Parts: sequence; structure tokens; C-alpha cells
Amino acid sequence: MTDLSGLTGDYVLDTVHTRIGFVARHTMATRVRGRFDEFEGELYLDGDHPSKSGVRLTIRTQSIQTRSAQRDDLLRGKFLGMTDHPVITFTSTEVEQTDDTNFKVTGDLSVRGVTKPVTVDVQLTGGANGVRVGFKGGVTIDRNDWGVNWNAVTKVMISPSVTVEFEVAAIRRRS
Repeated sequence: MTDLSGLTGDYVLDTVHTRIGFVARHTMATRVRGRFDEFEGELYLDGDHPSKSGVRLTIRTQSIQTRSAQRDDLLRGKFLGMTDHPVITFTSTEVEQTDDTNFKVTGDLSVRGVTKPVTVDVQLTGGANGVRVGFKGGVTIDRNDWGVNWNAVTKVMISPSVTVEFEVAAIRRRS
């Protein structure tokens, strides 16, 4: 792995090699896995001073996929309110390095017009000659904190805990 100072620079997400997914319990017996297919993001890495690093991510709610067209339509409409809230955003406010390759990235997560702070566990998985960088990580949130619910039945049938998982590849911008 490249030392961190060699990774300093501005990057954009390589959307072809990036996965943003989620897992939620349904009827407390099964898990529903899904992903978002349309997103964009950029990050600034400061290898010498990781606390000066930052990230911005925008996810299009219409791009949610769970392998069930009926469920996807419900998630887009009733849960995520796609018409009024076409994007989910995350903007970092703090980066803390916890060891050589692990970080805690705190930021503002906006879903359905509600913005709340979250702290995401992030692991640096690789760097290639200061041109590409990879990360993986995740966070578990309570969807009810952002008003992501349809009705009283779904509030009971679907766990409020949703785990967001990601594997990110980013490409350094040319100067």
C-alpha cells in the first residue's frame, strides 16, 4: 500500500467500480439487500493531515434496486419520497484517523429533507501510484430518524435499523 502522503489530492468517484448498498431486516426474519445505481462524489485526501480530508456524495433516489420492481417502487415513492426528494446527500464535517488504514468520517446525511449527523467507519483498502484509491466501510442508521417510513404496519414489519455499506474506488483529478 502507498503511504498516505502519496495519496494527497482531489479525487472523483469511479462509479463503475463503486458499490453503495444497504441491508434491512424485513418481517424480522429475512434481510433485504439493495443498492443505488446512480451517484456521484468527490473527495479531497490529505495524507499528511487526514483531518483536513473531506468527502461529498450525492445519490439519486430513483436508482434504488432490490431485485423486486414492486418493492423498488414503494421505496422510491412511499419511503424515500423521490418526487420531492430526488437525492440523498452526505457531506463530511470531520475525519479522524484511528490507525494506519482506518478512519471515522463524520458528516451530515440528508434524506427526505432531514439532515442529521452520522459517523461512518471507513477503511483504506488500497492506493495505486497516487492515481487511484479504494475504501470500504459502512454505518447503521435508524431510518425513522429521517422519516423513512410508509405507515404503522411497515414501521413494525421492517426493522428501523438499516446498514449502509460501500466499496469505493476513486480516481485522482489531473492538475
